[in-house]
This record gives sequence, structure tokens and C-alpha cells, in this order.
Amino acid sequence: MDDLQDIKAHYLDQGVPGVGLEFVTSILQRAEMLIEHPDAGRKVPEFGQEHIRELIHPPFRVVYLRDVSNVTVVRVWRSERLLRVPQV
Repeated sequence: MDDLQDIKAHYLDQGVPGVGLEFVTSILQRAEMLIEHPDAGRKVPEFGQEHIRELIHPPFRVVYLRDVSNVTVVRVWRSERLLRVPQV
């Protein structure tokens, strides 16, 4: 996922590559629990739809889609950034 690579690259640019690697590793570990507990995250407030959920992993938001048999992580980004709701 590009978002995880961007996290690592950001911390590498800051001169602390270990921090980026720790964040990416912990985010992936946390996301793995969604396989067994897909409703663990909350509904994303910007969308308000049951199938668009997120885990808060400070300072990041791990946004994922869930359906009956699948969980797909779609974005990982800084929690202060707002998601943009597509205009219909």
C-alpha cells in the first residue's frame, strides 16, 4: 500500500527511519485483527456508512471497507487530515 510506503519515507526524510518502520509494523499488526473482528473499528464520521470503518492508531487513521466475508484497508493517513466525501 502506498500509504505505508509514504509513512516510512516521511520518517526516513526526518532522519528517524526506525520510527516509520515501527509505525508501519504496528499498523499492520493492528489491522490483522480485523480478520477476526471486522466491526472493531468505528464508522468513519465523514461518511456515516456502516461498511466504511476506521481504526485509530495515533497519529494515524486506518480506513477500511468491510462486507460479509472481506476486509479491505483503503487508506492510512494522519488523523488530523479529513477524508473528502465524493460529490454525487
